[in-house]
Amino acid sequence: MPHDTSRGRTNAGRPRDARPARPGGAARAPHPGRAGKAARPAQGRPASGAHVVGRGAKGPRLQQVVDDRGPLPPPQLRKVATRTAAALAALHRAGAVHRDLRPGNVLLGPDGAKVVDARDPDAPGGSPAYLAPEQIEDEPVGPPADVFAWGATMVFAATGRPPFGAGPSSAAVMRRVTTRPPDLGGLDGPLRDLVARCLDKNPAARPTAAQLVRALREGHGPAPKPRPTRIPRYRWRMMVALAAVVVSGFALGMLF
Repeated sequence: MPHDTSRGRTNAGRPRDARPARPGGAARAPHPGRAGKAARPAQGRPASGAHVVGRGAKGPRLQQVVDDRGPLPPPQLRKVATRTAAALAALHRAGAVHRDLRPGNVLLGPDGAKVVDARDPDAPGGSPAYLAPEQIEDEPVGPPADVFAWGATMVFAATGRPPFGAGPSSAAVMRRVTTRPPDLGGLDGPLRDLVARCLDKNPAARPTAAQLVRALREGHGPAPKPRPTRIPRYRWRMMVALAAVVVSGFALGMLF
């Protein structure tokens, strides 16, 4: 009997996937592994999950709740901190960066806090009071910028004001973000220490979102990172600009 060479290829020009319907008209269910892989969101645009919702989600936002009722009580603050950190960890695992985490993008629903994924892929994103220094200085932006914004958002939730203040002048707010230490107000305990580390000017010194989740669930901060020895480029630019101003002032004084 001649060997059947048609197995594994096509049958009379019909593709393999065009199989006859199963008896009773029921379609064969896709293989779970293949279905899961096909449903995986594209990198940088993860699907909504337990702690992340789309921009159309309805419910009170953290900004509105704190403006109307004042800072969150400590038990609720801890829950909001843990769930929002978990949302960032999920986004970062998917290869995404939120870029615009702020109180207006935290939804406080009956089943807990969720981060609103309202990112515009074509916009730099961010509200001035919650931008990381590297965003303001137009440096490469990655997950550490979200961690910085998380820290600023937690300060607002605990005190009713962002750590670098607010006001009509965006330039003044951004200058405080890049040059001044944060005002943590009445925030205390382990959360204060954790938030202070998130608001470090140097992205490499901040904890990751996953480390935040573990620290919040275990009740203590993650092991401190070694202080980076390399000065960020935006700091070098500030130092060069300051030196140029000093030299120019000295030269003008000599001339006049």
